[in-house]
Amino acid sequence: MSFIFRVALPMLAMSTVLAALTAFALPAKQDAVIAPHAVQHAESTSQSKDASTADHGKFKELQKNFKTGPEVTEACLMCHTEAAKQVQHTKHWTWESVDPKTGQKRGKKNIINNYCTSPISNEKDCMACHAGYGWKDSSFDFSVEKNVDCLVCHDTTGTYRKLPGDAGHPVYKRVEFPKGSGKFVEPADLKKVAQSIGKPSRSNCGSCHFFGAGANGAKHGDLDSSLQHPGKYLDVHMDEKGLNFTCVTCHATSSHQVSGSRYNVAAAVSGPAHIRGKNDESPASCQSCHGDKPHHGAMAILNQHTEKIACQTCHIPEYARDDIGTELSWDWSQATIMGADGKPASRKDSAGRRAFDSKKGAWMWDSYVIPEYRWFNGVSTYKVIGDKIDPNKTVQINEVGGSPNDPGSRIWPTKVHRGKQPYDKVNNVLTVQHTAGEDETALWHNYDWQKAIGTGMKAAGLKYSGEYGFVDTEMTWPITHMVAPEEDALSCAQCHSKNGRLKGIEGIYMPSRDSNRLLDMVGWTLALMSLIGVLIHGGLRIYASKKKGQNK
Repeated sequence: MSFIFRVALPMLAMSTVLAALTAFALPAKQDAVIAPHAVQHAESTSQSKDASTADHGKFKELQKNFKTGPEVTEACLMCHTEAAKQVQHTKHWTWESVDPKTGQKRGKKNIINNYCTSPISNEKDCMACHAGYGWKDSSFDFSVEKNVDCLVCHDTTGTYRKLPGDAGHPVYKRVEFPKGSGKFVEPADLKKVAQSIGKPSRSNCGSCHFFGAGANGAKHGDLDSSLQHPGKYLDVHMDEKGLNFTCVTCHATSSHQVSGSRYNVAAAVSGPAHIRGKNDESPASCQSCHGDKPHHGAMAILNQHTEKIACQTCHIPEYARDDIGTELSWDWSQATIMGADGKPASRKDSAGRRAFDSKKGAWMWDSYVIPEYRWFNGVSTYKVIGDKIDPNKTVQINEVGGSPNDPGSRIWPTKVHRGKQPYDKVNNVLTVQHTAGEDETALWHNYDWQKAIGTGMKAAGLKYSGEYGFVDTEMTWPITHMVAPEEDALSCAQCHSKNGRLKGIEGIYMPSRDSNRLLDMVGWTLALMSLIGVLIHGGLRIYASKKKGQNK
């Protein structure tokens, strides 16, 4: 990809480079420098089990036949005395955080999204992805240390499963899942799991983050189960036969606080590479290892891109780069529609992904998706429960900040998930609905929107008018995983063309995409004058040589 010029460049230089750009479209190859510690960290992480200084199988506290998760945690805390207290101060435990720039209180507990919408009144199902046990309603006591789930992040056996409906507890007895599928999940041997713990792997993190919104790959777009055993093509850093990074290689932790968050994205980072884990609150960013001038030698000119463009824009040319795909829309207005026989129905698309379900509505999926590009400064303001909306417009679940004049903004690749979800037609707020469970007001049990919304709104502490409709929504997700190898990065022409990737981006001048009448006139005039000069010079040389021959 060629670099973005400032209009103030000398006209001659501009015309010369424009000519060069027309003749050559250099691929975005570069000599990227990776800080040595990053490779060492990745290697040590992949060998963490062998490198451990303790054999948990020999610990007296772990020789019990544990019956529940909390029993295991009590045993863990006999040695790791401060671990639960640390976890209880993290987003993974509280499901909420405060934006340091805007002061807005966010997190799953507070925002409404356009996937499953809200966990409120649905805790027993949603807490399958909580790092704890027993959160089934608003009475959950966040101070009880034994309710912290150590195993969900530290299990290395791959047998520890948490299913919807159990309020965060693992499977304790053989159960059919999904119900009616003929497939069964076996309970884990908690004693064996406790004796086999290790550092979090991609599979540990992915047990929740790969399956957000209730399906593999549905939510993020750049996170799905293919990253458990990825090749270099899928992610150059997580490549199982290469660097083999785990999630915590970049998302370094301190006192169980995991760095990096979609709520606080480091949109623009300057300065050289530095060692991860230093006490400088460094973000989980590309620049942490590569610095803000990652290209060297003949490709160093590409470093000018980093003033306006995020690394991910060139190096993640597509997301959902596999057949798993990602969900691009969820239409809740189709929920409660029955099949031709009057009974609940469901169907899948040609790739075997969910397409319609009477419980949840309709979905659209795709793979190898080209991102939508926008200016982004890392600040997003979310719709929290109770916020007013304008139903005459598409509701932005998160307002993404950034502009071309903001020095902290960069052009980022994003996934935009489009939804249609219920709202209160009188109070103009997105509704909270009770969906999960088998009680008389759960949508997935009785298919009654009025009852489901009434129960959900009451649990959220909101007034409900009794009138609901459906409104279009959009939610924006920055893309930062599935980093392609350098040979698969965007080429110059993919952006520097009239209908290139960045055709909708304003505030910059891009050669081959943009034109300026005065600039074009000056450039063509200079080119024409150069051509005339060459012709005159050549003609004079020919005339002079002929005259010299006659004189002989």
